[in-house]
Amino acid sequence: MQGTVDGFSYGLVTPLVAYLMACLGAALGLRCTTRSMLVAQSWRPGWLALGSAAIGSGIWTMHFVAMIGFSVRQTPVHYDRPMTFASLAVAILMVGVGIFIVGYKGARGTALFTGGTLTGLGIASMHYLGMASMRLNGKLEYNTFTVAVSVVIAVVAAISALWAAGQVRGFLWSVGASLVMGLAVTGMHYTGMAALTVHVHGTAATADGVSPASLLAPMMIGPLAFLLLAGVVVMFDPLMVMGRPARTPVEHKAGVPAGALVPHPRRVPVRADRDLAHRRSRTPQNR
Repeated sequence: MQGTVDGFSYGLVTPLVAYLMACLGAALGLRCTTRSMLVAQSWRPGWLALGSAAIGSGIWTMHFVAMIGFSVRQTPVHYDRPMTFASLAVAILMVGVGIFIVGYKGARGTALFTGGTLTGLGIASMHYLGMASMRLNGKLEYNTFTVAVSVVIAVVAAISALWAAGQVRGFLWSVGASLVMGLAVTGMHYTGMAALTVHVHGTAATADGVSPASLLAPMMIGPLAFLLLAGVVVMFDPLMVMGRPARTPVEHKAGVPAGALVPHPRRVPVRADRDLAHRRSRTPQNR
């Protein structure tokens, strides 16, 4: 028997909150990626790791906030806790690989395509691994074409967002990119949900796992606390907000201190050269 799937049990509340979570994670992650391009090599891994965790936490929170509004009328829906949090680890890991590639190779050409593709695949992997953590009295089936469309949306969104992060054009530029990325990630989620069909079994067996309400508390406390901490780092870092260094870095050369001004030799006017030569010609030893 085919189950009746409802992805909006609470109306527009869960989609809007999910979108805001996706935008928040994307904004913090993209600002950290931009920041990594403005610092020394020793600080770069830390900023990229923070950006990866922010984006991964944001999309994971977005997914499960949206899933609070998901239900199948003929059967209760539960979730397997270890697999649920494994999806968070996969999201952070795969997004991190993509962001590190862009952070070290630059947001252009092959590096941008490779990093964006891996980041997009990380977003899609998180979504479908999170769906695999569902436990219900039935079987999940997906439409292959719609699933492929959802993956393409995730990849294109990731490439576009990382390209925007590499432009280093200031805070508002990244805010716009995060809004677009949040919309694309949320759209990818509901596109993937549109590919889902649930076939409910005739038996009344009870599915194992915990209810969505039981997952809500750790889901909101853990990743949101991290996103709040990352947001504090962004807000109190002027260089992070501006998106560009306060001064143009000076090339380091031997014997030249960083930031020092190197004076240029002054050129003596040609007329002064002629006057000096004329005075020398009138000295006693030249007469």
